[in-house]
Amino acid sequence: MTRKLEGKVALVSGSGRGIGREIALKLASEGAKVVINDLDAAPAEQTVADIKAQGGQAVACIGSVTDADFADRFVKTALDSFGGLDIIVNNAGYTWDNVVQKMSDEQWEAMLAVHLTAPFRILRAASGFIREAAKKEAEAGLDVFRKVVNISSTSGVYGNAGQANYAAAKAGINGLTKAMAKEWGRYKVNVNSVAFGLIMTRLTQPLTAGDASVDIQGRTIAVGVQPDRLKAAEATIPLGRGGTPEEAAGAVYMFCIPESNYVSGQVLVCGGGRP
Repeated sequence: MTRKLEGKVALVSGSGRGIGREIALKLASEGAKVVINDLDAAPAEQTVADIKAQGGQAVACIGSVTDADFADRFVKTALDSFGGLDIIVNNAGYTWDNVVQKMSDEQWEAMLAVHLTAPFRILRAASGFIREAAKKEAEAGLDVFRKVVNISSTSGVYGNAGQANYAAAKAGINGLTKAMAKEWGRYKVNVNSVAFGLIMTRLTQPLTAGDASVDIQGRTIAVGVQPDRLKAAEATIPLGRGGTPEEAAGAVYMFCIPESNYVSGQVLVCGGGRP
């Protein structure tokens, strides 16, 4: 059976762990060469090793997507390592919740930086290659489509109390998606976003004892959900449970394959039917 992404080159930000890792593994299993990114070297290198162990190709680009030089470095890694760029998945991110009266400027700006400004910079950094590649392909009579999948959230579609910063950033990425679909349609680039609902990762793990946290560039950010709140959330999902990272990756994959060549500017909610 022919793999649907054979020979394609993909960037997946935040792909050392969780949903991003599963996206990278899925794309690689279908033949894509993948640039893996994480804040920390160990999980990124582990994902690279796992892809190679399965016969795939991958390299790591370590660092924060919010660094001023990251976008150019990310794109350059793909071009230098694999000679092209066909798929961009803007996945990296985290949550830093609070009600509005207690939310600091730092919390607000951090969410906009990682969920909206960083994807914008990555797309801007890729624009030169995409324009030139599309021009050459058109002159040669080649019909080549490229894919951008931006990761949003149901918080950005419907809103969520305690997440004014995150919801605003994720709503913004949906706006960026729709704008870029119009700008890049002439280059045969499909630009879509996937809005995840409750997906079971370390950020949504049940809190059973004490507080869980992650370190984001020197910031200690609390993560996890109280078990009673998690149970209540799952009760509102028609499918009766939170999704798995593998299922989340499947939704992204659908926007990366040739079957989606005439789908662009869309926001797909991956939430088990929960509105």
